Order: sequence, then C-alpha cells, then structure tokens
Amino acid sequence: MSIEVSVDPSRIDVSLVHEFLSSSYWAKGRPRELVERSIEHSLCFGAYENGRQIAFARVITDRAVFAYLADVFVVPDHRGRGVAGLLLEAILGHPELEAIRVFRLSTRDAHGLYRKYGFTSMVNPEKSMELFIDALE
Repeated sequence: MSIEVSVDPSRIDVSLVHEFLSSSYWAKGRPRELVERSIEHSLCFGAYENGRQIAFARVITDRAVFAYLADVFVVPDHRGRGVAGLLLEAILGHPELEAIRVFRLSTRDAHGLYRKYGFTSMVNPEKSMELFIDALE
C-alpha cells in the first residue's frame, strides 16, 4: 500500500473534509466555516494515495500533556485496507505529541480499532464531566 500520511495543512482537501463531516453521525450539518476553523486550530493529519486525500483526523491539543482525537474518517472506498491504522500510528508517533499523558476520543462504532492502539474505556468516568451544547439546531 502506497499511502502517505502528512501534517502539511496546505494539503488538506477542505471540501472533502467538510463534505464527509457534515454528513457524519457526529458532525451532521457542521457548516464549512466551522470545519475550516477547526482545521486551522488543530494538528491535522491527512492520508493520501497518489496525491488524493483518502483519510483525515485532527488532534486538539496543548502539545504538552493533553490531546483529544476528533473527526477521524477514511473515505468509504478505502476502508478495510489499514488506512485508519496508518493514520493512528502517525498520530501516536508524532514528535509534537510524544509528551502527551492523556489522549481522549469519543466513538460510537470504532472501539475495536482504537483498542488495538492502547485506548481503553475511561478508567474513572465518575471524575469526568462534559457540557454538550447542540448549537446546530
């Protein structure tokens, strides 16, 4: 497989990312301007085959102790080929993230994938809280 993973922001196909996210279960209806802003303020990873973007992930982080993995996807015609694994290996091996001690994510359907890379259910969920605001309604 000749897949290249890059963090070069100029290579991100914002139209592809917006199209995918705005129809996903976790970001349905997300406006393009918010997708652009989220890309601008995150460490983004793209996977490319023959120069065409086929996957995306972004890490929201202070680049010191905390990171949150978000908006991970592989375009449907490239799933099942190990692309998500390559993306995760690049993320977890990135030098700007090597000091991270808490790496979080949320998923509805990819627990098996993330477990392969050491992610577990929250150890002490009773110590965590969240505020969810559905601003798109």
